[in-house]
Amino acid sequence: MIVTVTPNPSVDRALDVDTLEVGEVNRAHTTHVHAGGKGINVARALVRHGLDAVAVVPSGGPDGARLTALMAEQGVPAVPVPVTGDTRTNITLQERDGTTTKINAPGPRLSAAEVDALLEAVDAQLAGAPRAVVAAGSLPAGAGDDFFVRLADVAGRHGVPLLLDTSGAPLGQAVRAGGLALVKPNEDELAEMVGRDLVTVGDVVAAAREVIALGTREVLVSLGAHGALLVGAGEPVWAGGPALVPLSTVGAGDSTLAGFLAADGTAADRLRTAVAWGRAAVLLPGTEVPGPDDVDVDQVRVVLDPDPHLATKEL
Repeated sequence: MIVTVTPNPSVDRALDVDTLEVGEVNRAHTTHVHAGGKGINVARALVRHGLDAVAVVPSGGPDGARLTALMAEQGVPAVPVPVTGDTRTNITLQERDGTTTKINAPGPRLSAAEVDALLEAVDAQLAGAPRAVVAAGSLPAGAGDDFFVRLADVAGRHGVPLLLDTSGAPLGQAVRAGGLALVKPNEDELAEMVGRDLVTVGDVVAAAREVIALGTREVLVSLGAHGALLVGAGEPVWAGGPALVPLSTVGAGDSTLAGFLAADGTAADRLRTAVAWGRAAVLLPGTEVPGPDDVDVDQVRVVLDPDPHLATKEL
């Protein structure tokens, strides 16, 4: 069982257009509606592959009810935590060439009592000794930049590994507090955390090692179209594949994290599966998650201890 926590979930509405013309009337030819939010996407991908997952989410208003109904339709068990504000709706505009424009609403402001209730709901789920807990996405107003630090304390009390996918000040605070099994920044987020540009593979590995020195076990760095790097106690590992023409990049990183959780074996095996799931996701519309028939692990190439002098854009 995997528990996911999405502090600021959404109902995601994606509209497919031929070409987005800013300032003009645009007509969509297809629409997609999914339960959205990074942790929810991880749970959806795991369930699609027959694995057990449960999603803990704050839920408020008509869209909160729609959110839990959408998860139920996809077989994802939910633990909704009632809040007074309305769950947000996010809009994605997808062009035929794969260009994606995303508009994210801010979401409701949570009271201190609602934040406590969300953490208590996670605490109750972790009492069942799940294999891991995934905390992912942005924080709503009122949660406080230390929310993930508090969540790590809850996970630590139960001895459950915490995997974190967020950005900005909340990521920095959680990393400095330590106790994380894995963080999954992209290249820019990692650069922001260490306060310098990351140009080469060696730059990325060195930055990841700084994060590990603060008390995180592994760092999974997304390099977008250039694959991903996994840095842990052993030698770093890179995985990637041939160039793709994406239908939508929204949620691809969440499928990558789900693939990492689903895989067994060595670091290379886990990274190969993770990248294969992420590559499959970009070939699907909206925030659709890949199923077993969509994933092609054989297309993914793995390199152990990649050349540190190589620019990441050349991977």
